[in-house]
Amino acid sequence: MTENIIIIGSGPSGLTAAIYAARANQAPLIITGREIGGQIATTDQVENYPGFPDGIDGPQLVDLMQKQALKFGARIEMDFVTRVNLQTHPFQLETENGNQYEAKSIIIASGASPRKLNVPGEREFAGRGVSYCATCDGFFFRNKDIAVVGGGDSALQEGLFLTKFANRVHIIHRRDQLRAQPILQDRAHNEPKVNFVWNSVVKEIKGNGKMDAIVLENTQTHELSQLSAQGIFVYVGHTPNTQLFKGQLAMNEEGYLKVDARLHTSVPGVFAAGEVHDHVFRQAVVSAGYGCMAEMEAEKFLAEWEHEHSKQLAVNR
Repeated sequence: MTENIIIIGSGPSGLTAAIYAARANQAPLIITGREIGGQIATTDQVENYPGFPDGIDGPQLVDLMQKQALKFGARIEMDFVTRVNLQTHPFQLETENGNQYEAKSIIIASGASPRKLNVPGEREFAGRGVSYCATCDGFFFRNKDIAVVGGGDSALQEGLFLTKFANRVHIIHRRDQLRAQPILQDRAHNEPKVNFVWNSVVKEIKGNGKMDAIVLENTQTHELSQLSAQGIFVYVGHTPNTQLFKGQLAMNEEGYLKVDARLHTSVPGVFAAGEVHDHVFRQAVVSAGYGCMAEMEAEKFLAEWEHEHSKQLAVNR
């Protein structure tokens, strides 16, 4: 059986695309990846997603979106795509569980993963002090001392945002110069709540139930020190989950998929939605919007394909 639409990924972009496709009677198939929901499924409390004035936890939001997609006829496979062939049409996919699929169109919503520090305590205190999204979690650190790791635009932008909530924001950078644009550097240097910790890397995150301290190593002297902090926000970059498509789809130098204004990739019939191409906003509501757009474009592609296919069949008769 050839699927009309296969959606790779099950975060807000993928599930929104599935809702729209299912309501259009496309019976979409979602191949989830190794977990349903993407990054938002690891967020304890989401307070900036429209429609939930009292907030909602990430897993619950994902569950509601999943139920909505299933209600209209979407199908969900807990599986991981390991190979795609986009050089032929219908497109071909293989999964970790040994399943093989054909699809007339594909929506790639596999997202991007924040780069981790890979130090002791990072996984243990994820959601209990360790975060990768200030916009998502900053509110929970009111009147606390927190740290931001990184020296680029994202680190300074999010660090400045966190000064709205925190008593103190320590910006930890492995060098003594920042990579961020000058205007952000000026703002950070002029913000009394910001403290720069230069020439330092995180070696361990410590705590009891919740984090309460960071072990730092000076990159020049290699001396260890301990910084008191109730939260740490990591901004050392994101890695788009696009390895599967290398050599088949156009990407930028960082590996994000290149799309046009209507979310078409370099292969007709293949669309991208969410953080797999969006390296600017990285918000669930934005990704959901991209999922809607990608599905609407996929519907147009399918209608045009069916029309051309019918004409070709008529000619061959």
